[in-house]
Amino acid sequence: MPKRPARPSGPKTYVSKQFTLDEIERGIEKLQRRITEVKDLKDKQVRYDDQARSNVQFNIQETIREVFGEDSAEYDRHRYHRISHGSEHIGMTPYELQSGFEAGIPKTVTMLEGLIQRLEEKRGDLQGDAAQLVHATLRSFDLHPRIAGVVTDLYENGHYANAVLDGAIALVNFVKEKSGRHDLDGKKLVQEVFSVNNPILVFSDLNDQTDRDEQEGMMHLFEGAVMAIRNPRAHALFDHDPQRALEYIVLLSLLAKRLEEAKRNMPRGKPE
Repeated sequence: MPKRPARPSGPKTYVSKQFTLDEIERGIEKLQRRITEVKDLKDKQVRYDDQARSNVQFNIQETIREVFGEDSAEYDRHRYHRISHGSEHIGMTPYELQSGFEAGIPKTVTMLEGLIQRLEEKRGDLQGDAAQLVHATLRSFDLHPRIAGVVTDLYENGHYANAVLDGAIALVNFVKEKSGRHDLDGKKLVQEVFSVNNPILVFSDLNDQTDRDEQEGMMHLFEGAVMAIRNPRAHALFDHDPQRALEYIVLLSLLAKRLEEAKRNMPRGKPE
């Protein structure tokens, strides 16, 4: 058996890797593949002296190094990992070597599962930190009062889908109120209110093609808020993460601000 290099004297300083969520997911996938390879050794009745055992051991060592880093405690502990239970020494019979190898397979699986659990714990910590950051970010935005008034409490209590739905409803109600068209709703409402040809509310003077393009584009954005944001959540259960919900809320707030700026379309030659 090759001799391991001597460890340096004195306490070793470890460096804990600062993971991203993507790195954690990739690390878990790699370790799960190593578990499959280890279990295959048993299923295929591989012998202790088969090259397949050496290949799997090398894959395990390299995966731990790649995932956790060369200076990590995880790599330092498992950098010489062998799929074996008990010590191996000169004079052991093939039967003893094979028995030790087979007994080492479930121990190796347990070791790899433990590393996966460490990554899952780090993932939970990161997700919690991300959620706290997004919650703080909500208050940092200057949301339109009509949106902030209905979404803030829901969002901060973790009801992300309900916050988005109520924000979209508030936007539609704001369109009805400002246009006076309480008789319409949804797609028909925004098409009537923001129509390029005969709008009730306008975002510019509609003097040229650029103005008309903007008017049409804003109409489609409001259509999207109704059809892609409000309607699906009004008829089915949604499970949002805080980041995605925040992005929807900011969009709704932007539309509410543009609606605040919109003016009633007055016939030419008459004062507003």
